[in-house]
Amino acid sequence: MTTESTAPVTDPTRVLVLNSGSSSVKYQLLDMRDGARLAIGLVERIGEETSRLVHTPLTDGGGEKRERTAPVADHEAALKAVAEELAADGLGLDSPELAAIGHRVVHGGLRFSAPTVIDDDVLAEVERLVPVAPLHNPANITGIRTARAMRPDLPQVAVFDTAFHTTMPEYAARYAIDTETADAHRIRRYGFHGTSHAYVSRRVAGLLGKDPSEVNVIVLHLGNGASASAVSGGRCVDTSMGLTPLEGLVMGTRSGDVDPAVVFHLERVAGMSSDEIDVLLNKKSGLVGLCGDNDMREIRRRIDEGDERARLAFDIYIHRLKKYIGAYYAVLGRVDAVAFTAGVGENAAPVREAAVAGLEELGLAVDAGLNAVRSPEARLISPGYARVAVAVVPTDEELEIAQQTYSLVTSPAH
Repeated sequence: MTTESTAPVTDPTRVLVLNSGSSSVKYQLLDMRDGARLAIGLVERIGEETSRLVHTPLTDGGGEKRERTAPVADHEAALKAVAEELAADGLGLDSPELAAIGHRVVHGGLRFSAPTVIDDDVLAEVERLVPVAPLHNPANITGIRTARAMRPDLPQVAVFDTAFHTTMPEYAARYAIDTETADAHRIRRYGFHGTSHAYVSRRVAGLLGKDPSEVNVIVLHLGNGASASAVSGGRCVDTSMGLTPLEGLVMGTRSGDVDPAVVFHLERVAGMSSDEIDVLLNKKSGLVGLCGDNDMREIRRRIDEGDERARLAFDIYIHRLKKYIGAYYAVLGRVDAVAFTAGVGENAAPVREAAVAGLEELGLAVDAGLNAVRSPEARLISPGYARVAVAVVPTDEELEIAQQTYSLVTSPAH
């Protein structure tokens, strides 16, 4: 009698994270045993003649970055190209080690307060939310449909930018407009960058050696898009973005807070259409509208050369930022830390210094030496005597999406 030897069967541990934009797909493949990245990449300029795919394998110490420039007609073609690159590294979408695909979805409304396995009903609800996220949800939906068609047998999970903010109390989430009109058209503050705010607030608690439930944090996600959140004991209680990502802080190309009557004024006095005003406030405002640049490095260079327009843009940016720090300090009552994250927050020391300057009475201070250090690690930049910690925490939205996805598909309830 003979016995066959079989290789041990192990549970799949890999998660592919997809972030589908209107003309791009960003992706990362992670192994959830240790959170290690196996591959990262980007397909950009989808639908153009100059489409580009950049793929970097990271297994076994990392491999050569590969780049191809050729027309990519649509998101289906983009994901097929991604699958080919992954397969070339032995990491294909048909691998039995792939546990799920996690999708970043910008707007989940009130229904989705947690990561959700995607089925036809979920996809239909995400589609119903397109009017409140016209720039983002359609692209997210396209990516989901394409991935489901390629791997219909594999769990696909939506992780929503808005989910972390669904814990806001009604008095923080509602606008002071007629409630019937608001409810009929889903008008309320939803907030965005939720995966980043969730990740960073937890990492700050770890830096302080505490459980997230014990810590109050003001998180400042400062990139081309920017948002602030007040996080009390691990739960968001207020955030600066609202019905759309336009509200709140001054951003790269978005105005942030403006008097709503500006819209009516521009219609009546300037003869602008609603579409023209939409473009003005979303794409021609913020730093680029104030000084012609939305790159903080370039703005700082211009300031150093004595450019007054750049100086004013920077001062307006910091003034708004400081107002939100003060407001969220009042909302929280007690603040344990202020955390800077995302491209500007992680890299622009002058922004961090200026945002905290003058807030010493609130217990905030920045150590000049620590603030000047560039590092990929989460760290404190406040002096030891400061009552409130100031932290720099590189965000990791892909890891957060992967962790939430893997936790869901491996839970006993799934």
